[in-house]
Amino acid sequence: MRLGMVGLGRMGANMARRLIRGGHEVVVTDLSSEAVSAMGKEGALASSSLEDFCAKLGSPRIAWLMVPAGEPTESTARALGERLQAGDILIDGGNSYFKDDIRRSKLFREAGIHYVDVGTSGGVWGLERGYCMMIGGPKEVIQQLDPIFRTLAPGRGDIPRTAGREKMGGTAEEGYLYCGPSGSGHFVKMIHNGIEYGIMQAYAEGFDIFRNASKAELPKDEQYELNLADIAELWRRGSVVSSWLLDLTAMALAESPSLSEYSGFVQDSGEGRWTIQAAIDEAVPVDVLSAALFVRFRSREEHTFAERMLSAMRKKFGGHVEPVAEKKSA
Repeated sequence: MRLGMVGLGRMGANMARRLIRGGHEVVVTDLSSEAVSAMGKEGALASSSLEDFCAKLGSPRIAWLMVPAGEPTESTARALGERLQAGDILIDGGNSYFKDDIRRSKLFREAGIHYVDVGTSGGVWGLERGYCMMIGGPKEVIQQLDPIFRTLAPGRGDIPRTAGREKMGGTAEEGYLYCGPSGSGHFVKMIHNGIEYGIMQAYAEGFDIFRNASKAELPKDEQYELNLADIAELWRRGSVVSSWLLDLTAMALAESPSLSEYSGFVQDSGEGRWTIQAAIDEAVPVDVLSAALFVRFRSREEHTFAERMLSAMRKKFGGHVEPVAEKKSA
């Protein structure tokens, strides 16, 4: 299939590469002409403007947005909407707020443009591992896009089948899922990221306890000099707390046991906040997820080893580089 990728950042460029490798024709555009030119050398169809971009798309036109959530997505979607026609498809694969998807889908529906929201997880590793995708929008349109999703998704790989799923069917085992109407894809991705905050915080706090087990204030026979890199590696082998986040933690600790190059300043993407707001709207208690979000706020005031570990995990899975912030005085 022919489609267009708008935004060639850490994820957009790699998604374009994976699609090209899968045999699709990909038209690309970005604010950086250098990024567009570089992708052109890798087999993409370069474009010089949004007009040129839309002119090079097939029929119906399929444009996939991979730009930062908020105003960049809003303004770019609006600009594309002015150039697309009835029957064309606009996909937002960034981290948009699901309520914005609902609003935009209604707006584009008036012009006959199909709007699809795709919560995309995979970070900087997605080129090789594939992308886990949570999809919302008109079901019949999603079915048309199946070849694209199937190429981007990781597929079943060597992951054992979940007992009881043998007759269930569907695409969840392939790594992508139609979640429901507009907004549902980003809603599921929002909760995914909220849970991610909690898992990361649990690892970070546990390893902070390990690191402080040698404190002189402890009784002598309760002091331990523990090898954190070895413990992380050990838990990767048969432990019930093994996960990809633990794999990345083990990698970070093997590279730098003290994590001294990480500031401990931990950003939140916005989805953690939205998750808590959804919980409030639904009157659902989320003690762990809210605490994990508040720790990220506190990290901008003082930095513990746990927060440096959070920084390390974010860099490993998403390529996020935290800003170096001055520690505020008490």
